[in-house]
Amino acid sequence: MKIRGRRECQDCGTQWSYYDTGDVACPDCESLRSVGVDERTRHTDTPTQLDLTAHKAAIGDVEGIPRELVKDLKSELRGYLRKRGFINEGQLRPPTDTYLVARELLEAVDVYHRTRQPAAADKLYLLKLLKGADVDRRPPAEEVPEILYPARGIAIARTVELFRDDLTEYLDENPNQDARAVSGQLRERAKRIDALQGNVEPSEAEPLVRATRDLVAALEGVTNTSLASISDTLSQQTS
Repeated sequence: MKIRGRRECQDCGTQWSYYDTGDVACPDCESLRSVGVDERTRHTDTPTQLDLTAHKAAIGDVEGIPRELVKDLKSELRGYLRKRGFINEGQLRPPTDTYLVARELLEAVDVYHRTRQPAAADKLYLLKLLKGADVDRRPPAEEVPEILYPARGIAIARTVELFRDDLTEYLDENPNQDARAVSGQLRERAKRIDALQGNVEPSEAEPLVRATRDLVAALEGVTNTSLASISDTLSQQTS
């Protein structure tokens, strides 16, 4: 959606940026009466921090996440993910590690508790996700236990699908045919992983994350990697 993010309070005159605060209330007098003082800009991302400190403390050194704590944890993760988007003040942004870990953890706790006899390595990996989610630390693909392949696969597929939604809006205002071609390839790859319920080798899903980041960097002109080469790489991985 498009918003006027630079706000001026009609009661006290204070100006602030909704892009930075994500709050419609005046930071000085808390009035909800304000007017926009800039042009409408596309914005889908609300600034918010993922804080899992309480969940980490509740779990302590337990190997794995007890069922009775899962509901609150998932609620926290969903709340964070709902607020995050990939267009900030008109600028396209790639998925962060925090976003990806939060989505993987959301999927992983369900997969873990559906498993009859999870191994010690499965429990430790789940705990690693929890400990790393709010500090932007994402385990590498080679560390994902096989029973949790679906969690990482689905997390990546759904992240890419949501990224593509914002990318489509961005490209409507900033046309680029090469970027649209890459977007189509991302869609097909994500759909395939989703159809397999995420159950693919992590090394097969991970290139989609790299592609989203390379695409944003290419559009910003901060990389030597061209959109055409990103497209070629995705094509080679599909064939």
